[in-house]
Amino acid sequence: MRALTWHGKHDVRVETVDDPEILNPRDAIIKITATAICGSDLHLYDGYIPTMQAGDILGHEFMGEVVEVGPRSTLRKGDRVVVPFTIACGNCFHCGKHQYSACDNANPADNQDIAQELYGQPMSGLFGYSHMTGGYSGGQAEFVRVPFSDVGPIVIPDGVPDEKVLFLSDILPTGWMAAENAQIEPGDTVAVWGCGPVGLFSVQSAFLMGAARVIAIDHFPHRLELAKRFGAEIINYEETRTYEALMEMTGGIGPDAVIDAVGLEAHGFFLDNVLDQIKASTFLGTDRTHSIRQAIVACRKGGRVSMPAVYGGFVDKFPLGAFMEKGLTLKTGQTHVQHYMPGLLTAILEGKIDTTFLISHTLPLEQAPDGYKMFHDKQNEVTKVVLKPGLQPAASGAASA
Repeated sequence: MRALTWHGKHDVRVETVDDPEILNPRDAIIKITATAICGSDLHLYDGYIPTMQAGDILGHEFMGEVVEVGPRSTLRKGDRVVVPFTIACGNCFHCGKHQYSACDNANPADNQDIAQELYGQPMSGLFGYSHMTGGYSGGQAEFVRVPFSDVGPIVIPDGVPDEKVLFLSDILPTGWMAAENAQIEPGDTVAVWGCGPVGLFSVQSAFLMGAARVIAIDHFPHRLELAKRFGAEIINYEETRTYEALMEMTGGIGPDAVIDAVGLEAHGFFLDNVLDQIKASTFLGTDRTHSIRQAIVACRKGGRVSMPAVYGGFVDKFPLGAFMEKGLTLKTGQTHVQHYMPGLLTAILEGKIDTTFLISHTLPLEQAPDGYKMFHDKQNEVTKVVLKPGLQPAASGAASA
């Protein structure tokens, strides 16, 4: 089969690799019909996530048709399914609490020591996202093996286009959980750092949960315009001082809740961010954490901080004093996708949530390296790239919107 493989920083290739096989009675094999490039994939592309190996198959946002099942799978051949990016057994202590991204059994035992050393406990398994998270092949391919297929994938009704439901695999549940973790109350003012896919779904979710005002913060004009379509007020941090603007907009109190949807590769010419970039480039640090620092300082006293953004290592200059003295609450974590998928699918089918607005480009799988470069280099114009195996390239070689 054809699949997108990782070979180092800014080096991804579509290659012919072995077809996946059933390895466990609970497995299923999915023929991919649509897969997407996630902002988190750019952390792999930029070489920030450790334990990647040359030839690893990328991709954790995907859906398709079931073509083969193990004897204990609950899926049937021909089912159309969306697959969550988190892999969960359904039987361990954490799965019993619907904390699927904390599953104890999805990450193979011989890979668990890596994350345990870094984080204190091993991570759950994730598709296409390093050997620290299990070394599973991802879905930017023609086929993929899905472990624990009786727990994760959700069956999609006939006649529903892939584009309407594909993002149930990751970014829609992630944006929803981000808003839920912010414990939004009716009438709240919520500030969202980052208008990428997760940030935009956080904006949409916050309004659905009763927020009276949502303030979206970014520097890409097109992404800020998308946030405005949902009713958000906007701050372009290249034109306005964010903290001062938030104080003015909230009468000096600060937002009731803040959401960091930026993560470890924060942009912007700020002193702390410049120092973080120097440390990362000289191997004296890992993450660039300007956005979470700013969110904590801006949040009102007694407010809530939600952090869906990906961070990977250790940070300094963390405003721990402000966090404690202001009495803030922080909730974060990888998304418990399986928990949210059924309700969000219903919301999509009832027309309460739109996802298709996000797709800016659709490409054949064979052009996936072009899609990565576009998404990396042109984040104002490229909001989401969907890849389709078997799709014929446009005559000009250009991406279709």
